[in-house]
Amino acid sequence: MSGHSKWATIHRKKGLLDAARGKVFQKLAKEIMVAAKTGSPDPNQNASLRLAVDKAKAQNMPKENIQKAIDKATGTTDGANYENVRYEGYGPHGVAFMVDCLTDNRNRTASQVRSSFTKAGGNLGTDGSVSYMFSRRGSIIIPGDYDEDTIMMTAIDAGALDVEKEDNTYIITTSQETFTAVKEALEQNNVKEFLECQLTYIPNMEVELDEECQEKVHNLVETLEDLDDVQDVYYNLKED
Repeated sequence: MSGHSKWATIHRKKGLLDAARGKVFQKLAKEIMVAAKTGSPDPNQNASLRLAVDKAKAQNMPKENIQKAIDKATGTTDGANYENVRYEGYGPHGVAFMVDCLTDNRNRTASQVRSSFTKAGGNLGTDGSVSYMFSRRGSIIIPGDYDEDTIMMTAIDAGALDVEKEDNTYIITTSQETFTAVKEALEQNNVKEFLECQLTYIPNMEVELDEECQEKVHNLVETLEDLDDVQDVYYNLKED
């Protein structure tokens, strides 16, 4: 569950095919639980929960796992009290990072994230030190076997900012405000499968690095994603 980038998308899909799949589902379940606790357990009446559920579905999380997370959130057996925490800083070669976490222990999470940055040659910054470099956007990726004119017209008419076709997929970018409208318009035009469907952060400017330097950045991304409390990692590296 990385930031918006070609490398991150490939990495994320690969992750679902290997032993990391269970860990991805665990993080998605935590996000669903937090959203369900903050409002109605019905996704149709809780926008945050609907986003979390859509994100889980795009990662092929089984329906029973999604419902189990919602049920657990509305029960009394789970005593964990998770909160959203964001860390900002710079990774190797000055690449800007935002790391969104869900944690029940701020000290543990801060220590783990700080250690990851330090070992990679980076450092954490203060709140707002890099977030101004990113914009909140909707990211919708669907298979490329739908009619191109139909997808283009449907998405743009519903308010999409951009539609690209790449690697036999359509990559649709929306504003935060038009994200739901674009998704619903696609569904009404018989789009059934979403490879990605979430609100994310996209860098306003990207840093270009050679292959060796990119690998160091990717290593930090993987280290952060492997932390249980980390939900999403965003960074402004320009991918090849």
